[in-house]
Amino acid sequence: MQPLCDAAGAVVDWAVRMRQFPAGALASELLAAGRLDAAAIDSLAQTLADFHRAAPVLAAAAPAADAGATALAVLDQLAALAPVDARLAPLRAWTVADAARLAPFWAARHAAGQLRECHGDLHLANLVALDGRLTAFDCIEFDPALRWIDPQADLAFPVMDLIAHGRADLGFRLLDGWLQASGDFAGVAALRFHLVARATVRALVARLAAADGAGRGAEPSAPSGDAPDAGPGLASGAEPGAAPPDYLAVAARLTRPAAPRLLITHGLSGAGKSRLALQLVEQAGALRLRSDVERKRLFGLAPLASSRADAALAGASGIYTPQATRATFDRLLALAGPALDAGWPVIVDAAFLRRAERDAFRALAAGRALPFAILDCRADPALLGARLAARAAAGNDPSEADAAVLARQQATQEALAPDEAGVIAVDSGGAVDAAALARRWLAG
Repeated sequence: MQPLCDAAGAVVDWAVRMRQFPAGALASELLAAGRLDAAAIDSLAQTLADFHRAAPVLAAAAPAADAGATALAVLDQLAALAPVDARLAPLRAWTVADAARLAPFWAARHAAGQLRECHGDLHLANLVALDGRLTAFDCIEFDPALRWIDPQADLAFPVMDLIAHGRADLGFRLLDGWLQASGDFAGVAALRFHLVARATVRALVARLAAADGAGRGAEPSAPSGDAPDAGPGLASGAEPGAAPPDYLAVAARLTRPAAPRLLITHGLSGAGKSRLALQLVEQAGALRLRSDVERKRLFGLAPLASSRADAALAGASGIYTPQATRATFDRLLALAGPALDAGWPVIVDAAFLRRAERDAFRALAAGRALPFAILDCRADPALLGARLAARAAAGNDPSEADAAVLARQQATQEALAPDEAGVIAVDSGGAVDAAALARRWLAG
């Protein structure tokens, strides 16, 4: 704020002193220029998770906006603008059915204090690079009902917009980073609905802009019919630098998910499991559950917090006791089921060095008649140790596995047995074609 003073120096009013964005700093501009990278997405995921965690909570007694009614109102406005668009009727039918299915879930989220004062309009043109990181601006102010929402609905906006602009890899990287930081895997039950709803919002904005342009003498763009594939997983919209996305095509594609399936990783610490799992997340449009993160969450630790710095934990033998490991796998199992039921491919990123651990997740998939695979990650033993040392020195990974942990794993691991079907073996010591790996998994 800037004080406005009279001749005597007394403050008579206040003015807002605004900061001008640098040219080309919007996330939409960075993406079009090919300058929106993984590091920026990772930073944004943490920023949004921190923002949502600190945001005020909508009290259970306070009325909440009806997400289904809001989405249907957008579709009705679209129908008024484009009554002959054949894609609107199926989208409306899907929205009605999914909103009815999710109504009890949304009520439970509200009662549990999961609705918060969010941004409400997190598309790519409302994100800007300032001081070395992406941040949001221009939140919804005119309608509290569009701002007091589920954080999953807030996050769905930039995830959808990245998908629509041909960068589903960055969209799912953002989703993965936010989920690892927030732990809100329960909310993914409604994630697909929110992605579709956000796409229809942008479709409406585009139609209104086109109608306004037509009124000024410009020709509105015609719908493209469907969105091209972004890879073996979800389809996306136009390629970067091409024409604006056809958001209705994106919405329609998002209602038709790839079949859910379950993949677990297998391998010693340092074998590249997490790196390959994240690449599969990006390529396949999958959700990832990571044992190193969930183990720490059980002990109230942030993903990058050191358990060794906690005196109480150190005195209790740390977080890698057999009991802690059992609790971690129980948590992963409990989270994986609902994620599969929500219709997503799921990757469980853990060592899985014991047959019983692997069998439990195979049974989880079998109980749902879903495909199951094991990504067997292998690397030279010398490389394993070098990777662990480098990771510890960098301090930027949730895993705290060291040489002692590796030695214990090597001595006690239970090798994959011949009857364990669905194994995809990968030598992580060299380059791995992640797109081909994703296609192999999704075709299995």
